[in-house]
Amino acid sequence: MLNKIVPYEENYHDNLIDIWYKAVCRTHTFLTNEDIEFYHQMLQNGALNEVEIWLELNENEEPTGFIGLDGTKIEMLFVDPKYHGRGIGSRLIKHAEKLKGSNLQVDVNEQNDGAYTFYKRFGFVQIGRSELDSSGRPFPLLHLVIKS
Repeated sequence: MLNKIVPYEENYHDNLIDIWYKAVCRTHTFLTNEDIEFYHQMLQNGALNEVEIWLELNENEEPTGFIGLDGTKIEMLFVDPKYHGRGIGSRLIKHAEKLKGSNLQVDVNEQNDGAYTFYKRFGFVQIGRSELDSSGRPFPLLHLVIKS
């Protein structure tokens, strides 16, 4: 596999929205269709432009996953479900560490056990909790940091 990580370009926008949608439908089972549509509109309307995006391309130059960073904070990490379990998320985290250092932070939905387990494998530990997500919706967040 000749995968590579590249910076975001506008021509990838629709591909990344599609990856986000498929991944959220697969992993965020606690969200209703209305909730998913709410966040989908946020992404469609420019949320990708508010963070530093890196994406992994497969051998066909197609995006398979992406990470969005705001400084040392991981704001989003999504992998196309058909590529789950192939190390894409891990490579994106390692890329973020190379760029930003080992003091990464991330918030995960409390109901998303898979994401919490994924980040724990990298040494992330919980340092806090919020009742509401960043949009003020009732989806509790766990605040995680890497403990070196």
